[in-house]
Amino acid sequence: MADVKRGNRPLSPHLQIYRPQLSSVLSIFHRITGVGLTLGAVLVVWWLLAAATGPEYFATVDGLITSWIGNLILLGSSWALCYHLLNGVRHLVWDMGYGFEVETADKTGIAVAAGSGVLTILLWLAA
Repeated sequence: MADVKRGNRPLSPHLQIYRPQLSSVLSIFHRITGVGLTLGAVLVVWWLLAAATGPEYFATVDGLITSWIGNLILLGSSWALCYHLLNGVRHLVWDMGYGFEVETADKTGIAVAAGSGVLTILLWLAA
């Protein structure tokens, strides 16, 4: 049975005393971008269905997607794609048993964060 006379100490580390590490933050962002990419894929399917439905409906959906808010969503989706891709490669390297040292993990994490921004900029400049 658990010792009930512990006092007011927490049973496990919590956000008030635990400082998240770079790898844990990047892991959380990896999951968030995965969900975001799914939602972005739904937008692409909506756009394709609108194209198959007819020119009036397609013009409405295309106007929304090419508006400033649509471009902002596309920019976020392209960053999420670049980030998710680079962090996925990082995880594949980890699956092979490399890069687990704290210094290496921090350096690759910074490279993923910076590289996703650079790739997003290059992608938008090429478009």
